[in-house]
Amino acid sequence: MISKTFSASIVAYNADLFELMKTIDSLFRENLDIKLFLVDNSINDNLKKTCEDLRIHYIHNPSNPGFGGAHNIAIKKAIECGSDYHFIVNPDIYFEGNVISSMVAYMEEDITVGMMMPQILNLDGTVQNLPKLLPSPCSILMRKLKRPKLIYNTFINTYELRFVDKKMIYNTPILSGCFTLLNLKAIQEIGMYDDNYFMYFEDWDLSRRMHAKYKTIYYPEVSVYHGYESGANKNSRLFKVFINSAITYFNKWGWFFDSERRSINKKALAQFK
Repeated sequence: MISKTFSASIVAYNADLFELMKTIDSLFRENLDIKLFLVDNSINDNLKKTCEDLRIHYIHNPSNPGFGGAHNIAIKKAIECGSDYHFIVNPDIYFEGNVISSMVAYMEEDITVGMMMPQILNLDGTVQNLPKLLPSPCSILMRKLKRPKLIYNTFINTYELRFVDKKMIYNTPILSGCFTLLNLKAIQEIGMYDDNYFMYFEDWDLSRRMHAKYKTIYYPEVSVYHGYESGANKNSRLFKVFINSAITYFNKWGWFFDSERRSINKKALAQFK
């Protein structure tokens, strides 16, 4: 039985209403006492009409501070409301079953867990390889180029931990922000999203800071579907945002002389030996 209180936030920007309602329905399907903050970064407030459910708290935020900045607004309100745990949810996620209660129960049993993500599936049911090691500039470049093929295959198998048993629960330095459970006590200690990132890398930055003091757990006991579109590979404007965020990340943590990166990645890989 869950004894703690928890909440969730969705950040929307011109979101598809049908997809958004699927996400909201998934969150409420377990009929748990969950408070949802819907932060709408769109210019208009058309999504407000979706918020007749008293569990949804609509926040219209047309100034659009970005993904992390908008979630920070909800996280602050969640902390003020006394939430113990908070889910970060993309508006293109949906799921069935006891995803919420299972993740909260796991976090309740281990106070050293600061962040968790479930197994993330493509719409065809294949697994998205989202848990990762800490990136270097070379790993970002190699992941984009995907060549030479022999070197790339060896690299990506290690970098994205593809060799690990798909059913294994483990502690990894990078978790995706598309569906994340946050321990709000830990967040108050290490801080929220760094709003210097408009979009991309803010989840990696938070994972890294959290991983330094708490476990950041990949939890494939439950899974969600994610309509992954890889926008930065298809849209030049989003690609520029991606590059700016990469520069922000490596300016903060170090480009080629990041002394912690090697030791953290080595420690992460050691748990699989």
